[in-house]
Amino acid sequence: MVLLGNEEFLAELSKLFQKARASGSVTMTMKRYDGRTKPHPRDGTPAVKDPEYKCLVRAQSRSKKISTVIEQRDVEKFTMAYSNLLKTSVNGLKRLKKPKKKAMAAQ
Repeated sequence: MVLLGNEEFLAELSKLFQKARASGSVTMTMKRYDGRTKPHPRDGTPAVKDPEYKCLVRAQSRSKKISTVIEQRDVEKFTMAYSNLLKTSVNGLKRLKKPKKKAMAAQ
C-alpha cells in the first residue's frame, strides 16, 4: 500500500475512478488513526495521554491500493476537496428500477 500526501491521494483517486468507470469498482475505507505502528506494551508502562488523532483513508481498485493520513487541522479542507471529487467522478451510476406496487402485492 502506498502512503501519499493529501493532494497526491486525491489526484490518484481521480485516476482510479477514471479506470474503474468502464468496468470495476473502487472501495474506500476511513478510520481513526492515532499514529502508532506498534501495539501497546503489556508491561504496565503508561500509554500516551490524549494523543492527537488522525484519519486514515484507504482506496483500492483491483490490485492498486493507495492511502493517506489526514491531520485534524486539514480535515475540513480535505473533505471539501473529496466531496468535489466525488461529485465530478460518480456520475455514471445506474438508476435502480423500483418494483411496481402490484407486483409486490402479488408476492
